[in-house]
Parts: sequence; structure tokens; C-alpha cells
Amino acid sequence: MKKNRFLAISLALVLTTVFLVGCASGSESVSLAENQVVTVQRGNLTIDITAVGNLALSRTEDLAFDIFYQEGSVEEVLVEEGDTVEEGQVLAKLDTSEWEDNLSVLEDQVATEERDLLQAEINLRNAEIALEKAKETYAWPELEVAEADVEEMEARLQHAIDRNYDSLISTYSALLEAAEKKLNAMLTGADTDEVAIKKLEVELVQGKLEDAQKALVDAQEELDEAKSKSPIIVAPFAGFITKVNVEGGDEVFTGTVAVQLADPNKFEADVMVSEMDILQVKLGGDAWVQVDAMQGLSLLAKVTHISPTATIQSGVVNYIVKVEIQSLEAVMQERQQAPLGMIPEDFQLREGLTVTVSILVDERDDVLLIPNSAITRRGAETYVQVMKYGVPEERLIKTGISDYQNTEVIEGLSEGEKVIVPQGTTKSTTPTSRSPMPFLRR
Repeated sequence: MKKNRFLAISLALVLTTVFLVGCASGSESVSLAENQVVTVQRGNLTIDITAVGNLALSRTEDLAFDIFYQEGSVEEVLVEEGDTVEEGQVLAKLDTSEWEDNLSVLEDQVATEERDLLQAEINLRNAEIALEKAKETYAWPELEVAEADVEEMEARLQHAIDRNYDSLISTYSALLEAAEKKLNAMLTGADTDEVAIKKLEVELVQGKLEDAQKALVDAQEELDEAKSKSPIIVAPFAGFITKVNVEGGDEVFTGTVAVQLADPNKFEADVMVSEMDILQVKLGGDAWVQVDAMQGLSLLAKVTHISPTATIQSGVVNYIVKVEIQSLEAVMQERQQAPLGMIPEDFQLREGLTVTVSILVDERDDVLLIPNSAITRRGAETYVQVMKYGVPEERLIKTGISDYQNTEVIEGLSEGEKVIVPQGTTKSTTPTSRSPMPFLRR
């Protein structure tokens, strides 16, 4: 009887154990079935900072006349706002007729002074001839002494004038006047004052002629220099006119901007980067510009400026980062290979277009990738559940960079292994990233 009871109890324990094990096994099967299993794959991983901005022309140039004088007059403006121009095309002309008229006046002045000098020299010569005839009549020693005195006083007076000896000029002038009076008294009938006057007239006209000649030379040099600089404005590069500030007849000064020229193939965008991300942005770093109105088109750009000062609004700290699109020629080449309609035939960027800018922070090519949601962290260590022979196994791994979806695995996993993504998470079956150089995302 006791033996039968023992057998009954043993049978009950066995059945209970089998039932419990079966329940546990069924529960685990249900759990594993509900979880997702993904394969460790190789791919490229890119980490970037994304912000929204607007396109702006990055290459504009203010063009002004390089006026030699302080001001000048515009002769004509040959372009209008919005015109397309070629490199070297004349955009505006400066009126140089005023300077040329002034040069002509100075040339006439020089000719007049030359005629006046010739006449003064003729008058002096006639007076000297008349004096010589008078001296032939009065040729005694006292006359020669008186003439010598006059010549000496003239020489001393001239020396004082040449050296600007003001205190001696008046003295020698008086002595010369006295010597001349004495000589005149001896030369009855000879007009010595006339000769002196004619000499002064010659000297005066000579001075005027020299001044006129110098003014003419200076004016010619100034006009030549003005013409050699910029009597015209030419386009330094091909582009279109964004502003016209003057018109024919306007007076302009040195530095006055006449027209503004922009390069239609050079664009940039300013975006705001938060204080949490700004330290990751590097000057000269790569970026991509996605034009919102042209989905699928991604343009390579470079970071050209990082604001050293913050922009703070409502307590939020941001920094302005400028990126410049590198080339549009490659875009036009890509258009030939792109699917029909991907890039319009009349493709053209325009100022003000809304763009999404992605600034590259880090990237890895051909690395092992797993979904972020497959990772469990305990302290400084990182673990994943690996399916091995149909049974989950926890494994310690070493990770690299991560984006919003995938994480780089440096150690602990091999390509092709299966990892478990816990229930309620989303897996990435195909690691994706932006290639460093594309213009089209295919």
C-alpha cells in the first residue's frame, strides 16, 4: 500500500515538472518570437548637425570709379539692375571732358604767355638799341663808372631777390635808383628807365610762362593717370547686376559705389547651431545643402565661418555658422545622368530659397553596424543579446560612433551574426548614410 502511494506521488511530481518546464519553454518561445532579430552588417555611418536656413549670394562686389580727382561726372551707365554681364564688359563710363577742357585752357594759356614773352623780349631789345645809340654820344670815363655802378647795384639787388634777403632788397633798390639817376643825368636824351622797365616785363612774362607750363604738365599727368586708372567700370567676373546707384550726369566722389555685381554660381547659407553642438563644428569642414524645393538634390558645401559670439533668444544660445556651396558645375553634369525630372533642365539656384544644411561631424566607412535599440548599457560597459545555436547569449562589445539609428561596433561581434532587438523597438535592416561627395541621393 505504501509502495503504491509512493509511486503515485512520484508520478504526480514528474507530471508537474514536465508541465512547468513546458510552460516555461512556451513562454520563452513566445518572448523570442515577439523580439526582432537582425543581422550584423557592414555599412557607412555619418553623424551630422542639421539646421534650416536660406540661400544668399556669397560673391558680390561693389564697383566704383577710381577717380583721381575728388569728384567727377558720370557720362553714362550701360547696364540696368538684373542684366547679365560677361567678364570684362564695360558697365559705366566717367565723363573726362571737363578735365580735357581744363587741359585745353592751360594749353591756350601757355601759348598766350609764349607770345607775350616774345613781345616783351622785342620791346627790351628796342630799348637797349636806343640806349646804345645814346651812349655812343656820351662816352667819357665818368659815364662808364656810372654804368658800372648801375650794373653792380642791379647785380646785388638781383642776388638779394634770389636769396630772399628782404632786409637788403630795399637798400639795394634805393642804391640802384640813385645810380640810375646819376647815369640819367649824364645821359641827356637817353631813356634808361625804359630799358629797366622792359627787363622787368621780360622777367614777369617769363615767370608767368613757367607757371603756365608747369600747370599744363601737371594737368596732363593727372589726366593721363585718371584715364589709366578707371574712367570706365568693367565687370571683374561674369554675373548679373544687383544694384545700379548712379545715372548719366550724376556727380560722384571717390569711393561712390556705382553698381553692384553678383556671381550667380556662388551661394552660401547661414544656419543656427546650438551651444551643445557648436564645439563639433570645424572651420573648413564638409557640409551638404538640401534645397527644399528640389528634393533629392544635395550640394556639397564647406564651413567658411563660425561666429565667435552667441545669439541668445529667450534664453536659448545659438551660434551662426556660414556654409558655402562649392560647385554647381558638378550638378549640371549629374543632371545628365539623373532620372528624368529629378533636376529641371533650367535648374538655377536663387537667393532666398529655403535649404536644410547638414554639417558633417564624423563618419565611418565599411564598419560593422547594429541598431541602437539592440544595445544595453550597464555602467561603462555595453552588451547585446546574440543568438547562438537558437539560444540568446549576452555578449560584451566595444562601440564607436552612433547616429539616431545605428551604432558602430569595434569589438565583440562579427559580420553575419544575429543580435536581438528587444520588443517594442524598431530595427534598421539596411544601414544607410550620406556618401561624402554625392550631388544626388539615389
